[in-house]
Amino acid sequence: MIIGITGGIGSGKSTIARELAKEGYAVYDCDQEAKRIIAEDESVQQAIIELLGHEAFVNGKYNTAYVSKQVFADKSLLERLNAIVHPAVRKDIKHWENNYPHSVLFIESAILYEAGLDKICDKIIVVDAPEEVRLARTIARDYHGDASETNIHKVRARINAQHPHTGDLTILNDGNTSIPALVAKITQWM
Repeated sequence: MIIGITGGIGSGKSTIARELAKEGYAVYDCDQEAKRIIAEDESVQQAIIELLGHEAFVNGKYNTAYVSKQVFADKSLLERLNAIVHPAVRKDIKHWENNYPHSVLFIESAILYEAGLDKICDKIIVVDAPEEVRLARTIARDYHGDASETNIHKVRARINAQHPHTGDLTILNDGNTSIPALVAKITQWM
């Protein structure tokens, strides 16, 4: 069985996924694995270079700042980049899944639906939190706690740009319940 874990920025989905991994479950972190695939898969690298130019890699390393600037300025470039990366991630998940026959597996992705990963999941868990909690967590993580008006605006824009998430189970991660207790709810639900 494959269970997807998704949720908006700052919801705490990665924290839940890490706790599940600590409990012994196999967890595929789509964000980290996509970075690994981009760093290692020459065919993916070549396709990105064909799309965005040689500036997409500097000294053999993925130039995230350059790529982000390009794709967030042009939605069609983002869609074309995703059309390169998402199939490579799906293929990698299939390979990963073969290492765990007869196991419950978790796939963590902020863009589970957008990447089409919901189609390979048997169930989907949505991790949610109030917007102010999500804002505070993201400011602490991405801006080193700098809650300037500019940073707050950036985070709110990211929150508003994300698609709403739906699933078979919603976990409220508002900071009032411990992460192990939230994971216990998931394991009881399974």
